[in-house]
Parts: sequence; structure tokens; C-alpha cells
Amino acid sequence: MNWKSFFLGLSVGVVSGFAAKQILDANAYVSPEKALANAKELFKQSGPISGSWIQMKTEPYEKQNLSYTVYKGGISRFTEESMEQYEFIADAATGSIIETVQLV
Repeated sequence: MNWKSFFLGLSVGVVSGFAAKQILDANAYVSPEKALANAKELFKQSGPISGSWIQMKTEPYEKQNLSYTVYKGGISRFTEESMEQYEFIADAATGSIIETVQLV
């Protein structure tokens, strides 16, 4: 066996693997479940939650001339007076909530 060929192949494999990992990490999104958990944690600070949902597919979103890739979801909860429903938009890259809207 030629040791030069072996080490050359090993080096190319390691460098290719590292480059592929960097590219995949740059394009990775937070899972929809994690984004929903972040939203629920924020809404729980104002009271108990009775239901929640999130779309599993990302979609483009623009706010104040900034473009995002987002998940859309919703939270419902009962207060003493009535049931409140909210829709939220979560950034797919970080899982943070960009916008919430109370439904009437």
C-alpha cells in the first residue's frame, strides 16, 4: 500500500467532511417543535395555555424591509372572561418570535 495515497485520501476526506458540515450548519433551521416551545414559554408568562399549533413548513416573510424564513403558529388560552387566540410568526433560523397578533 502506498502511504502517500492513503494520507492524501484521508486528508481530502477530512477537509470535505468539514466543509460539508459548515455548509449544512449555515443553512440549518430550528425545528418547528423548538419554535413552538419558545412561543409557549413566552405565552405561559401571561397565563396558562389551552392549545397550540405550528406549521411544519417554512415560508418567506418580510417585515420592515427585512426578509426572514419563518414558521407560523398559534396559541389559545382561557382567561376569566373568554378564550383568547393568538397567531405568531417565529424566525426559523433562531426560533425567536418576530410578531404576534391577537385574533378577534
